[in-house]
Amino acid sequence: MDIEDVLKETLEEILKKLGTSYTKILISEDEKDSYVVNIKSDEPSLLIGYHGENIQALQHLLKVLVWKKCETEKFNILVDIDDYRKRQEENVIALSQRKVDAVRKTGRKQILPPMSPYFRRKIHLYCMGAGFDDIETTSEGEGDRRHIVIKLKS
Repeated sequence: MDIEDVLKETLEEILKKLGTSYTKILISEDEKDSYVVNIKSDEPSLLIGYHGENIQALQHLLKVLVWKKCETEKFNILVDIDDYRKRQEENVIALSQRKVDAVRKTGRKQILPPMSPYFRRKIHLYCMGAGFDDIETTSEGEGDRRHIVIKLKS
């Protein structure tokens, strides 16, 4: 049984025990050994929770259970519900683009709000892409106060 089958089977068990209905579970390999699990649901707000707390807990639980079943920790899982995280990611990228524009206009560094390692990584990668040769990003701060600083390269 491959990891995608174990992911789907385990998630179906969790959702059944939670008594939560869903219409579809889509699993795709985003990068090597990194899977995106998107749950289509009639009750997405219940699964997402306040500021995504439930989605984080569900992701952690799924990860631990699948690690135990597969006896390996050599993969990563990102749980999404009705493309909630995808929309969040698009918003974070749009915010970082506005901050890049402000840096170029004023020459002054811009500080983004604290965010998860996942979103910080997305911004760093985005700002390393084509058209950003003049831009530099760094992560500063500790724990849940960690944030990105965008500035012109010196």
